[in-house]
Amino acid sequence: VRETFRKRAKLVKSLRTFLDDHDFLEVETPILQPLYGGAAALPFVTHHNELEQDMYLRISFELYLKRLLVGNMERVYEIGRDFRNEGVSFKHNPEFTQLEFYWAYADYLQVMELTEQMVAYAAEQVTGSTKVTFGEHELEFKPPWKRVEMRDGILETSGVDIAEHKTAEALFKAIKEKLPKAMPDPKATRGKLIDFLVSEYLEPTLIQPTFLYNYPRDISPLAKSMPGDPLTVERFEGYVAGFELCNAFTELNDPLDQEQRFLEMGRDYEADDEEKHPLDEDYLRAMRYGMPPNGGFGMGVDRLTMVLTNKHSIREVLLFPALRKEE
Repeated sequence: VRETFRKRAKLVKSLRTFLDDHDFLEVETPILQPLYGGAAALPFVTHHNELEQDMYLRISFELYLKRLLVGNMERVYEIGRDFRNEGVSFKHNPEFTQLEFYWAYADYLQVMELTEQMVAYAAEQVTGSTKVTFGEHELEFKPPWKRVEMRDGILETSGVDIAEHKTAEALFKAIKEKLPKAMPDPKATRGKLIDFLVSEYLEPTLIQPTFLYNYPRDISPLAKSMPGDPLTVERFEGYVAGFELCNAFTELNDPLDQEQRFLEMGRDYEADDEEKHPLDEDYLRAMRYGMPPNGGFGMGVDRLTMVLTNKHSIREVLLFPALRKEE
């Protein structure tokens, strides 16, 4: 156990060293926030007696870090705790350590290159090699990682071409035709149906470090659209050993487009849907002052620790995981 947590400490140190050496500034943003945002998740709610208002434990650092870009801090990062009031599993804990960085004047392709360099560097610092054993697999983190376009990956693994089905109804019908045994939620949005195809059919095939890129706009409300293709955005996720390790995109910096997407996002969810978010007017106001084009990145440090220490449950890499208290 002690060796696992020595390696975890070495991992966090190596991530800091790498980003510091690439001229990123480490910052701290509020944990208690008047609005929650930056991720699709249910927050923990508390109450501030003096201010007489509800507050939320942050689910992401994103919207605050991007405000710093508006304030002319061009490369910023934070390593800290996020909180999501959701289920517990072998790869989920309600309180977890996240790394996020934002890089002005970079796009998702530049972030992709930096990501594979950073993770390979961290693997070497922690294990002494870019080759890492995880379960029955030998993973090679040395760049370049494999790249798979999302549409192609879903088509290859499920037989469904998401580009041909522009509505939730059409996509649901296509899934039932191609995959009679599949059990997607008939009330799901198009974005959630795409998530279903990725998690059920594509994700399990992504064993070696792989970038899945060019995502549908439906599931990426903060990402910039591809030139000439408004329904596809410049986003990627890094996968290893069949699960998501990191998420990044060229950030949307058009305040009018962003407001429209926030409104669309609100309409897409049921009134009581836990992933429906409040509209963050302060963030939109900051964007109106002028946000530079930028690339943003987020990674679960606990998950990378699991891979680099060959542990198969997040509880094994947390000193104090969330447990139900004894009666």
